[in-house]
Amino acid sequence: MRAANIALLLGIGMTLAAVGNVAGQTYPTKPIRIVTGGPGGGADFASRVMAAGLAGSLGQQVVVDNRGGVIPGEIVSQSAPDGYTLLCYPGSLWIGSLMQKTPYDPLRDFAPISMLVTSPILLVVHPSVPVKTIKELIALAKTRPGALNYSAAGTGGASHLAGELFKAMAGVDIVLIPYKGAGAAITDVVGGQVHMTFGNAASVAPHLKSGRLRALAVTSAQPSALAPGVPTIAASGVPGYEAVQNTGMFAPARTPEAIITRLHHEILRILNNPGTREKLMTAGVESVASTPAELVATMKQEMHRLGKVIKDAGIRAE
Repeated sequence: MRAANIALLLGIGMTLAAVGNVAGQTYPTKPIRIVTGGPGGGADFASRVMAAGLAGSLGQQVVVDNRGGVIPGEIVSQSAPDGYTLLCYPGSLWIGSLMQKTPYDPLRDFAPISMLVTSPILLVVHPSVPVKTIKELIALAKTRPGALNYSAAGTGGASHLAGELFKAMAGVDIVLIPYKGAGAAITDVVGGQVHMTFGNAASVAPHLKSGRLRALAVTSAQPSALAPGVPTIAASGVPGYEAVQNTGMFAPARTPEAIITRLHHEILRILNNPGTREKLMTAGVESVASTPAELVATMKQEMHRLGKVIKDAGIRAE
């Protein structure tokens, strides 16, 4: 009986594998939907670049579906695992689960396909702030605890978390001034109402060129092509510091491996195209192809690195 059960289980496993392989060979046979966040953001732009590229190579229409809040993750986590509903979303998919209860588990309910893009953040100050380096900023902040402030777009957003991580790792007391959007957060620093901000490269670039803002450092672990000549915070006095906005592509959990492999291959082809890379750079993001395993590792590392900061600062998503 035991031998018969083992044979049955092996037969079922072989059948499922065969079904998965067939699915990968015939996929896709109908339009694909990429669910993402609101229009105009980095994830939306990446989704549209991916949609155009995938439509050309897969021979099916690929549509972008913009939704707000946790809805994109909820939709995809509850969709059929057949490769026809995908999720393109930034780090708030997994970091957000540390700040609020979500209708999905970011590590359990999705099948990672690839990292798509990363967007480094720049720590910039108003020219009136008498510092030109991170070390000088830290020294000034320590002599004037609570006197300096920084703006951030939204509670629990990338700029807010970058600021709180900097405060924790540098051991400084800089006051948060929250804003509802990135535009207002940057505008008030340009106007001198706020001392500094953590803004994405594309948003602060015009003000850096005009001299209305001064860049001290970039938040990525390595220097960024989006901020030539700007050192990293990690190399400027805060070793180990890293805070970027990563965006990945996911399918529902239990999507056949053959379909994940097909999508991964096509996405890497798109991201490695020089024209695509240039288009993404123009929009202020860098293409970052990865394996599914590397995407999961990044998610876990960010959840671990930022989890303590979120807990200690009592950050809750809006």
